[in-house]
Amino acid sequence: MTNALTIDVEDYYHVSAFESIIKYKDWGRFESRVEKNTMKILELLNTFKIKATFFILGWIAERSPQMVKEIQKEGHEIACHGYRHQLVYEIGPEKFREDITRSKRILEDIIGKEVIGYRAPSYSITKKSLWALDILIEEGFKYDSSIFPIRHDRYGIPDFSRFSKKISLNEKGEILEIPLSTIQLFGKNIPIAGGGYLRLLPVRFIEWGIRSLNKKEAQPAIIYFHPWEIDPKQPKLNGSRVSVFRHYVNIGKTFSKLKRLLNNIKFGPIREVFSVGFTAPVSSQ
Repeated sequence: MTNALTIDVEDYYHVSAFESIIKYKDWGRFESRVEKNTMKILELLNTFKIKATFFILGWIAERSPQMVKEIQKEGHEIACHGYRHQLVYEIGPEKFREDITRSKRILEDIIGKEVIGYRAPSYSITKKSLWALDILIEEGFKYDSSIFPIRHDRYGIPDFSRFSKKISLNEKGEILEIPLSTIQLFGKNIPIAGGGYLRLLPVRFIEWGIRSLNKKEAQPAIIYFHPWEIDPKQPKLNGSRVSVFRHYVNIGKTFSKLKRLLNNIKFGPIREVFSVGFTAPVSSQ
């Protein structure tokens, strides 16, 4: 079974864990490392002949259009990660719409194709912000991969479906929700979706979880990581103990763990794994 491999393209200073100490207006002052790390990811995927979905922050795409073109040239799917990496449940419907339409337009102008997928920063579509799905439908998105069916202090809808489901929220259409992957142990949803969980948990456990989803539940896994997670030499940022731990724990092991997963597990982009359709050309008018 082919599983979905996704990369959330943001830099180390964009993460929500440090938003209280790094303001949006100061982003331009930090050393950018996202292009170098993303190129390294492209080389890695090329080695294993794997295609993936790249959820790209609009702020980055605006400043690195050639990188976006290179990702597309390599045959990967381009999707939207918003523009400013703001938590959906904090900015409200009006600002959310402005954020996603701005980012979608930037990406489509660069690649000349429709962008149909979205992922919220820090999986911030929760019960407080389910209104976001209405807006995504209205703005032409075909799928969303923002809901994490777990308990977490920042995100999560623990009683949401563990597997993809179509949601019709108004008369204007529907959207396919593709939750991040979990397995059930002792009656609880245990995350195996990658990112910090890949860094924190043994790679054998993640691999076992993916195979369990494929074989026992006949479901593909959805795995994610960030370019900064393969960069142990990134500048060290200060923050709370929890934030520092979450960001840096086992960061030096991510690349080797990814190599093992890519060698042992079959992956592809969301648009192919879930058959949500290929992007259509965008008019230049």
